[in-house]
Amino acid sequence: MDIGWNFRREHLRLSQRSHYVIPNGGDQPNVVPRTASVWYYFRETDYAHIRELWETGDTMAKAAAMMAGVELQPTQVLGSAWPQHFNKVVAETTWANIQKVGLPEWSDADQQLAKALQKELRNPKAEGLRTKLREKLQGPVTENTGGGSDDVGDISWNVPTVTLRYPSNIPELPGHNWANAISMATPIAHKGVLAGAKVQAMTLLDLLTRPELVEQAWDYFRDVQTKDTKYEPLIRKQDVPAIWLNKATMEKYRPEMKKYYYDPSRYKTYLEQLGIQYPTVRTS
Repeated sequence: MDIGWNFRREHLRLSQRSHYVIPNGGDQPNVVPRTASVWYYFRETDYAHIRELWETGDTMAKAAAMMAGVELQPTQVLGSAWPQHFNKVVAETTWANIQKVGLPEWSDADQQLAKALQKELRNPKAEGLRTKLREKLQGPVTENTGGGSDDVGDISWNVPTVTLRYPSNIPELPGHNWANAISMATPIAHKGVLAGAKVQAMTLLDLLTRPELVEQAWDYFRDVQTKDTKYEPLIRKQDVPAIWLNKATMEKYRPEMKKYYYDPSRYKTYLEQLGIQYPTVRTS
């Protein structure tokens, strides 16, 4: 199946992303395993093309089983994430509050850590933490060119929804990388999450005290967002929540993780508990 899919890539849209891993491929060389499984991520910019990828993969699995003369066990959908479409009215209300709250006041230590980490990762600018908000995008984004996959996308097609990005991390990092985890134990994350919480609270107050905003948000949801596209879940009735997926991994690592749980009764900060001086950077 994997060989077939990789040949098929030549005939797929440029916007697609398909990733796979073989979590169960046997336990001993020179012995054909009695069972095997493969796990795919199919990603596209709209639901219709996501479903098309999934149907292609499902057909290919059946064909591969026929070719190999083996039985294909029922396939499972482990998770689904519709492309995100957020609400213009709620987003503009949130943006107004972002402007009121502004960015946190970063200390010299915060900036020192940020610039040192950016330099460590060979970022040519190494400008540290931002001190000014980015400019608002001019006009609505009408074309989805990709991005993160999250099941908040499904929620956004059922009720007016927005997400908030608050400044709790060091910018210009590669993502999915050890460097992105560093700031989580530092004042940078603490200051950022407080700023984000203020924006959320102010936005909720606006929605509670200004009914016209709620009405306008639903008008956009019905008349623009879902006018031509209706939500249809990819998960089927037979697809149960995959709560078993990380069971073995968590049983293995949870005891090791507990050693690092924060104890606020003994330490003022997590860095103090770890015995780390802030900021810790290279001296040369």
